[in-house]
Amino acid sequence: MQDIPHGTAHLVHGSSEGRFTITYAPGALTREDIESVGYQYMDLDEALARYDPETMREGWNTMPDGEEVFFISTPSAGLWATRERLAQRAVHEQHGG
Repeated sequence: MQDIPHGTAHLVHGSSEGRFTITYAPGALTREDIESVGYQYMDLDEALARYDPETMREGWNTMPDGEEVFFISTPSAGLWATRERLAQRAVHEQHGG
C-alpha cells in the first residue's frame, strides 16, 4: 500500500460508518490488502461486467437480481455530498448538463 498512497487515502476516507457496505475492485491491490482494512473485495473484471459505469445511473440502481446499488461516478467526492446536491446533480445531468 506504500506504493500507491492515493489508494490508501481513498480507503481511509471511504468509511461507511457502519451505514452501508463498501466493495473495492482495485485491480492493483490484492484481496488481502482490501479485506485487511475491513472492506469487501471484488475482481475488477467481474465488477466492470456487473456494474458497468457506462450504463449505471447516478444514485440508486436496481440490478437484474434485485440488488440495490448506489452508484457515484466520482466516489472521491460522493460520500460527502448531501442528498440535495445529489438530486440537483441528477436533474442537471438529465437535462444534458
